[in-house]
Amino acid sequence: MKVVVIGASGNLGSAAIRALTADGAARVVGVARRAPSGPSVIDLASVEWRQADVSTADLEPVLEGADAVVHLAWKFQPTHRPEETWATNAVGTRRVLEAVARAGVPALVCASSVAAYSPVHHDDSVDETWETDGASAAAYCREKAYVERALDAFACAHPEVRLVRVRPAFVFQRSAASEQRRIFGGPLARPALLDRRRIAVVPVPAGLRMQAVHAGDVGRALAIAATTEVTGAFNLAGAGVIGRDEIGELLGARTIEIPMRPLREGLHAAWHARLAQVPGSLLDAVMQLPLMSTARAESELGWRPRHSGMDALEAVISGIPEKAGSRLPPLRP
Repeated sequence: MKVVVIGASGNLGSAAIRALTADGAARVVGVARRAPSGPSVIDLASVEWRQADVSTADLEPVLEGADAVVHLAWKFQPTHRPEETWATNAVGTRRVLEAVARAGVPALVCASSVAAYSPVHHDDSVDETWETDGASAAAYCREKAYVERALDAFACAHPEVRLVRVRPAFVFQRSAASEQRRIFGGPLARPALLDRRRIAVVPVPAGLRMQAVHAGDVGRALAIAATTEVTGAFNLAGAGVIGRDEIGELLGARTIEIPMRPLREGLHAAWHARLAQVPGSLLDAVMQLPLMSTARAESELGWRPRHSGMDALEAVISGIPEKAGSRLPPLRP
C-alpha cells in the first residue's frame, strides 16, 4: 500500500511516518517544503522523500499511484503575515484536494484541530457533530474552519473518495520541543529561561482548562485512518483535563490566577509590538475550546491513547530546556 504524507517532516508528519512504517506494511512517500537529505533521514530510511510546497507546486505527479493521502502541511507562523499562512493552510489545502481528485486517489486523511470547533461555555465534552466555525477570530482558527468547509464541499463533489478528518487537541512530543518553543515563544523565550528549576511562579488565565495529546498517539490514529475503511471525523485527546492545578504540579511552581481581560490585552499589545509570537485572539480560542469526547475514535478506530494529556505536556516541557529536537528540518534544535 502506498501512502503519501504531505507535511511529513513536522510534528504530526514525523509521528505519522513512524506509525506507518512501524510494521513495514505501507510504502510511504514523504512530501515536505524542506525535504530532508543525507544523514538527517537515517532513522527514516524507508521513506521516499519528495520536495514540494502545497501553495505553488504541481501536486498531481506527487500523488500518482497513491492508495491514500495524509495531508498535514500547515504553517502557524508568521502570525503577523496572515496572507502567508493563508496561502499554505487554506489555498494549499484546496490545491491538495484538487490534486487528490485529479490523481484518482481513493482515500484522503486530513488534519483539522480542536481549534476548528465553535466556542463553548460549559465543561461537557462534545462529539464530532459540534459546529466547526472556529474557536475565535485568530487566523489559526479561521483557517481550520475554512479547511472544514473545504472538506465538506469536497465530500459532496467526490463521494467516491473515502474522506477522514482528525481533530486533535494540543499535540506535543519531545522531538518537537524546540520547534514549538520557537513557534509560540519566539527568540525571547530562551530554553534556559523555561527550565522548571528557574520557575517559581506561573500566571494562569482564570478558568483555563484544556486537553492535550501525544504526537505518537495522533500518528497511530492517522495510520489507522489511512489504512482501514473508516470515514468521517474523529476527536483525539489524551486522558485528563489540564487546568491550573495540573500546570502547577507539572512545573513544580506556585500558580497565580490572572483575570482573562488584562491578560488578553497585554498579550495582544505585546504581539503588536513584536514581543510575543501569538495574538490575544489565540488566547480567546484556548479559553473557549470545547472538551472533546474521543468515544468515536475508540470504538471505530480501535484507538486508545498510550499517553495522558499530562504526559504529552511533560514531554515538551522537559524537552525545551534540553533543546530537544530531531534531524528533520522543522524540528532541528
